[in-house]
Amino acid sequence: NVAAESGLLPSWPQGGPKLLWTAQGIGAGYAGVTLANGMIYTAGDIGSANVITALDLAGNPRWRFENGAFWRDPTPGARGTPVVEDGLVYHENAHGVVVCLEAGSGRKLWGRDLVQEFGGRYSEWGCSESLVLDGERLICCPGGATAMVALDRRTGQTVWKAATAGEAAGYATAIVVTCQGLRLVLTMSQTSLIGVNADTGELLWKFPHFNPRYVANCVSPIYRDGQVFISGGYGTGSALLKIAVSGTKATVAPVWRSQELDNRHGGVVLLDGFLYGAAHEGRKGQWCCLEWQTGRLTYAEPGVGEGSLTAADGMLYTLSERRQVGLVRASSSGHTVVSQFTLPAGGSGATWAHPVVCGGRLYLRHGDRLYAYDIRAQ
Repeated sequence: NVAAESGLLPSWPQGGPKLLWTAQGIGAGYAGVTLANGMIYTAGDIGSANVITALDLAGNPRWRFENGAFWRDPTPGARGTPVVEDGLVYHENAHGVVVCLEAGSGRKLWGRDLVQEFGGRYSEWGCSESLVLDGERLICCPGGATAMVALDRRTGQTVWKAATAGEAAGYATAIVVTCQGLRLVLTMSQTSLIGVNADTGELLWKFPHFNPRYVANCVSPIYRDGQVFISGGYGTGSALLKIAVSGTKATVAPVWRSQELDNRHGGVVLLDGFLYGAAHEGRKGQWCCLEWQTGRLTYAEPGVGEGSLTAADGMLYTLSERRQVGLVRASSSGHTVVSQFTLPAGGSGATWAHPVVCGGRLYLRHGDRLYAYDIRAQ
């Protein structure tokens, strides 16, 4: 969640950076945007269908594809963000239906139903992961009878499938890492961090991390130097775990735990040895910074309010759940909001889609609307 961008505005004018365009008609939902080869891809629910939309860089729609039924309740709207590679688009709808499309035309090449074919089971809020590519494999997490599955990304055929973790899928997006020569896929299932051998599909461990009062594992793990960070809202808190590898096996053990940062679903960023993200109940929605190695809290400040973030060019781009946008210096000494503005009215629901910085632009979604702002330094 750190963009490889530079030459961006160090501050914004009053009212925010220049709004280049607003796209409407992408449907209801919280999916982010993916940019590739001069196109923008996202998903939303339109009428009774889940719809994948491709836009050009001016915000004009180029094609749409209906990927099954819309998500009715609770909290209607599309979840997962499309992933794009080598002229192909992959997406999973809230009911666990995965499709592969031609990126240029939207023509369907193949599809799989994770629930029907793998005994998948999703939790109350539906399937919310964004799919992950591992070379020629597409990683999906059905839950239920199959904790994880790898598909050939060109044909959709099954390469391997992991054993059950004994629970439904979580809502987080998996990551692929290499630790001491062992390739692993890490993700949050309904109540646990699970680790899977990326080459064989063997389920290696299941580390419980949840609050039984309200179970919602939504935050992707963060990996660095043999350690993995996890966080959960509703008072679950954060933990740093050390991975121990022995041949093709691996286990995890806690290094530290913290109740200060219980990130709900806005995501956490690791920069220069410090973790940045919004707390939920632990610090009542404040933005927090923890030291990676120790878990020590270096600050907790209000900022624009609890929400999501991305990082670029030494800054944090924060988006509250209520349309407030902030530009913050990425410093462990304090949460300095350099500039802020409010997204235009008109979108519906909470602003839960994560901000995206790409190509000198800041992309922000609110319901059926996508806003593109010019954040390049002049």
